[in-house]
Amino acid sequence: MRPILVSQRVEVAGPHGERRDALAQDWPRFLAAAGLLAVAVPNDLAAAQAIAAGLPWHGLLLTGGNDLVSLGGNAGERDAVESWLLEEALGCDRPVLGVCRGMQVLLQRFGARLVPVRGHAGHAHSIVCSGRERSVNSYHRYGSTSVSDPLETWAQAPDGVVEGIRHRALPLVGIMWHPERLAPAHKDDLTLFARHFGSGPADGRGSASCAG
Repeated sequence: MRPILVSQRVEVAGPHGERRDALAQDWPRFLAAAGLLAVAVPNDLAAAQAIAAGLPWHGLLLTGGNDLVSLGGNAGERDAVESWLLEEALGCDRPVLGVCRGMQVLLQRFGARLVPVRGHAGHAHSIVCSGRERSVNSYHRYGSTSVSDPLETWAQAPDGVVEGIRHRALPLVGIMWHPERLAPAHKDDLTLFARHFGSGPADGRGSASCAG
């Protein structure tokens, strides 16, 4: 299986407010089904840099959870680690896939405006991706209704909220739904991940589509 770096959410736990990194157990299972090995990265910049330098990795997954600090979130250490990981991946042309918050990171990085959205937090809804309609789960409170070069939209909700993006030149894709929370996993999502990270039958560059 191809190892990919996976970011983690920050949770504040216990009476002393201990800050903990957390990764849903759904993620390693979903990634394994796509032929990928999850390498969880802590929200400590020095440790993240050491992992990226010391371990072989074939791509980067930016997961969901925690609002960005620019949107009122309180996980600045996560923002810093994900920003560094993203630039590192872009600098060496390794594939990047952002999910929910992870797609928001990509939107922000490439200048898209993030705004509050309604009817997307805790709801299943339809989207149109590459001309096909499907239903997805949804947990986000912020999104974008338009993107500009070098990004393009490949999936969108009926209310105009962008649900899927890709970079026109780089191996970079974002989705706003949570494929790891579907049981069984949707075959289109597994195909998307496998192809994008090179564990499937085709290279990931530009492969994002509703049909994988």
